[in-house]
Amino acid sequence: MKSGGKYSRKDFITTIFLGSLMLPFLQYCGKKVKSLLLKITGTNHVLGHRLWAKDFPQFSEVIHTKYLIVGGGISGLSACRFFSQHNEKDYLLLEMENHLGGNSSNGENSFSKFPLGAHYLPLPNKENTEIIDFLKECEICLGTEENGEPILDEYQMTFPQQERLFYKNAWQNDIVPQRGISAQTQQDLTRFFKLMDEFRVKKDTEERYWFAIPVHDSSREDEVVKLEKIIFKDWLKENNFHSEELLWLLDYSCRDDFGLGTDYVSAWAGIHYFAGRKNNWSTKYKDQVFTWPEGNARLAKHLSKYTEGKHMPGNLVFDVKTNDKVEVLSFDNSQKKTKKIIADKLLFASPQFVNERIFNHKKAFSFHYVPWLLTTITLKNEFGGDEELAWDNVIYGSSGLGYIFDQHQNLNQVIGEKVITHYKSFSTGDCKKARKKLYAMKEPELKTLVLDDLKKAHPLIEDFILEMQFHKIGHAMIAPIPNQIFGEETQKAKEPIEGKIFFAHSDLSGISIFEEAFYQGIRTAEQMI
Repeated sequence: MKSGGKYSRKDFITTIFLGSLMLPFLQYCGKKVKSLLLKITGTNHVLGHRLWAKDFPQFSEVIHTKYLIVGGGISGLSACRFFSQHNEKDYLLLEMENHLGGNSSNGENSFSKFPLGAHYLPLPNKENTEIIDFLKECEICLGTEENGEPILDEYQMTFPQQERLFYKNAWQNDIVPQRGISAQTQQDLTRFFKLMDEFRVKKDTEERYWFAIPVHDSSREDEVVKLEKIIFKDWLKENNFHSEELLWLLDYSCRDDFGLGTDYVSAWAGIHYFAGRKNNWSTKYKDQVFTWPEGNARLAKHLSKYTEGKHMPGNLVFDVKTNDKVEVLSFDNSQKKTKKIIADKLLFASPQFVNERIFNHKKAFSFHYVPWLLTTITLKNEFGGDEELAWDNVIYGSSGLGYIFDQHQNLNQVIGEKVITHYKSFSTGDCKKARKKLYAMKEPELKTLVLDDLKKAHPLIEDFILEMQFHKIGHAMIAPIPNQIFGEETQKAKEPIEGKIFFAHSDLSGISIFEEAFYQGIRTAEQMI
């Protein structure tokens, strides 16, 4: 979630971030905050949990539509875009939250926008033409040079310093440990990345990549599928990777993208993190990423234009019946009444743990969801002193995933308070237990959890904090444990019901990244038409 499947060995962009490129700064002169403010936000799990009881009133309104989409995350928004671009205008989208975007959402305070989930998009593979078309539509890709090189808006890409690692009591560029590592560690790092380079280009007899984005395009040959049946940690042992720094890097990478570390995810997923992205669309930028202060909420905003006049927020679907058409009962939380929506076809762009409740376990499958805690911290301007904060700041050996400097990408930033967002996934074999614990935690306990992590690199950080906002996400993302991606249950979960009810979500790819959610919306909307 914090990232989006980036490849860790980065070539920094060559453009220099000079003051001459920026608007004049304004000095912030607001009132001093006398005490630390702590507050908790999160997804509307209280409304969602009403699915257990289904204590809703009788319907008092009937709505008709051709296509009904349930879920306003990236998959649902992508489906709306597909319908609109294919001259299908009769559709309606229901979303439980009062905003669109799902994990690609954001918050904002007096000093900056900040992500409440996914916060960047790596450059796509050249084969992923649907994403590339979307980037052109958003004016992120501004065209193509005669030699085929894409013309990209550098102001929507990470500025230097892109990322750094706190390792052996000092900050270093990049997140691959470098300073003071042993010769054996260097050999392991070199051997591992060489092997990933080989996996990146490896194809089967049908010319399908072993590891592709979207996952659907990946090879299904036995040798590939075997990697999805074993744990990544075991694969690393079998291939004699033992260096502490390398194992930390790989565990961090898996927790960063999948929520769970190397002890839990499949070897296929672990390798896919490094080999799925081909770095073949742009020779100039290679594995550069697009990012914004609000994170991937910027992309959700681009997609949301396809829902204007076709979006009902604060609606929880709790019952579905099929006759000649599909009849859906939805509770409107703002109006406190139930509505019946009758549609020709229905698309559930909601996660499987929600669908299971709606269908009373008729389509129940064993999907594992990792809870996350995002903490946005407002700090006095003096925080860091003369030290330059990177966009991504990672702490070696930390239980967290580091923090993003939210104002790093803001050209109109104000010199004043700094805003950072700390990410933590709960990598455990019992996500249900971790989720209950997270929901039960109060502000003081959350504060200690986060600050104990940050103090490893910033021992005096507490002296600079003005506000901490904790954002709990109980079911943040699907975890690609063994047999999750190619397993029988996942394949069954994709199957339509009676040719009228369809399913689209990044859950069904087994990997929760923007490209997969975007693809699932297109795949399913195309089926429906």
